[in-house]
Amino acid sequence: MTTATSYRTCPRSGLQFERQAELLMKANAFFAVVWLLIGGLLAIGVVLTRWPAVRWLEADTFYMVLTAHGIDMLIFWIIFFEVAILYFCSSTLLRCRIATPKIAWLAFALMLIGSVVTNVAVFRGASSVMMTSYVPMMAEPNFYLGLILFAVGALIACFVFFGTLVVAKREKTYQGSVPLVTFGAITAAIIAVFTIVSGAIILIPTWLMSLGVVKSVDPLVYRTIWWAFGHSSQQINVAAHISVWYLVAAIAFGAKPMSERVSRTAFLLYILFLQLASAHHLLADPGLSTGWKVVNTSYFMYFAVLASMLHGLTIPGAMEVAQRQKGFTKGLFEWLRKAPWSNPTFSGVFISIIGFGFLGGISGVMMGTEQLNMIIHNTIYVPGHFHATVVVGTTLTFMALTYYLIPVLFKREMIAPKLAQWQPYLFGFSMYFFCLVMMGAGTLGVSRRHWDMAFSGHALAYEWPGAAYLMMALVGLGGMVAIVSGAAYIYITVGSLLWGRKLEPGASSPKFTPIPRAAPSAVAQTYGSMGFAAPGTFVLAMVFLVAFVLYYFINWKYLSTLWGLS
Repeated sequence: MTTATSYRTCPRSGLQFERQAELLMKANAFFAVVWLLIGGLLAIGVVLTRWPAVRWLEADTFYMVLTAHGIDMLIFWIIFFEVAILYFCSSTLLRCRIATPKIAWLAFALMLIGSVVTNVAVFRGASSVMMTSYVPMMAEPNFYLGLILFAVGALIACFVFFGTLVVAKREKTYQGSVPLVTFGAITAAIIAVFTIVSGAIILIPTWLMSLGVVKSVDPLVYRTIWWAFGHSSQQINVAAHISVWYLVAAIAFGAKPMSERVSRTAFLLYILFLQLASAHHLLADPGLSTGWKVVNTSYFMYFAVLASMLHGLTIPGAMEVAQRQKGFTKGLFEWLRKAPWSNPTFSGVFISIIGFGFLGGISGVMMGTEQLNMIIHNTIYVPGHFHATVVVGTTLTFMALTYYLIPVLFKREMIAPKLAQWQPYLFGFSMYFFCLVMMGAGTLGVSRRHWDMAFSGHALAYEWPGAAYLMMALVGLGGMVAIVSGAAYIYITVGSLLWGRKLEPGASSPKFTPIPRAAPSAVAQTYGSMGFAAPGTFVLAMVFLVAFVLYYFINWKYLSTLWGLS
């Protein structure tokens, strides 16, 4: 039985928003930005304390702030936004009413309560256990309870998303296969279910242990299962932000995938392999077989890397083909020079693609190589890597999408358009710099998470070479610029909602307009057999491979010095 509802047709985009889905997207996106704001403020404390010349916070306060920063940014900001994307990709892109709106609001409530409960537990000062919260180091019970409530809410939201797909299919709101962007969101949701179940398997016993109900949790079992949760949560992000890349390519250029079949296969490889390639966090752990480690860091990871490289080729390639069809055919890169660089939605996504590939992708493969992993894994190299994937890749992409959604979803004119044009560049390039120098400091051996890298005044004090102190100072400088540019995003986003001119919402109707079956484009019909339809993208891909090989062998050269080899 169809629930009474209404559909708003946006006059600027032509998208149809079902009322309940629209409200849910707004609520989830709004609180995502709230947690980004809180996490960004906490980042000031982290950055200025790790800067050796400043060392702002005392140790206890630093570890509390670091714990809250990691959880607020890596979990709450991103997953709230991803739930909004799930509803957008199901209800809006398929022009369908959302399934079980009351249950969807329950999911939102659980996520909101859980995020608040966890933060209160951290700021009470008894839960400074960092992102991984390894046992036997224990937080207070509410820390784990908040995470569990949030995870249950996110899991329910995933099932509401799946239910909406069923409703769309049953009510024939579209014809043929679901759009590629929706297919990518399905990938993210499937990985999310795997991830949340893994989290439940380990977090519930840990919560019971904090209550005294369970006597102990095996630390090795905890670490192994936690990384099925912790590492896989990043893979939700990858699938989600790549889906947004495809969406923005269509928005900015009218680009169609070069090959739907190849792109969907790449998403399928994510489902099969990406969330399993977590062994690089456990290579030094006892009790895990060599075979399991090899399979994870070799075959699983390589298939996942192959999928990312396919997306990295097909998305810019689709942009190039669309630009060449518009007449930008001079040389290899006229299509890129004539791209809408003043549009923050496009510029943010393109900067994200380049940074995610060159910084996050290459460094991730390094960490999956066992010999290199032994040197860099517990250094600040690791945060350098995941800031390249999560911040440059996911956060910058979501920022870029926000600039599109402010007028389309929130029906507000964006304030400070000039600032919005510059914000992705300032944020993206400062994060490039931040990640590079952080990985450089990690290569020199600077540890992660530690309040004072030199352990000044202690028996184990260590005097680092000058290059290490210089790089950590540059980490502080790059981090502060990134925080300022993140604050600009908050100002534009929140300011637009508060003071931006109201825009015409568009006509409402009690019925959806079915999406007609679109004839496949000439590009899509070829399934990759067009040869050099995108020669500029091919050259960029070759540049990436050369950078990959050079960086790989430079790291092996560093490693060889430890073996006494010339």
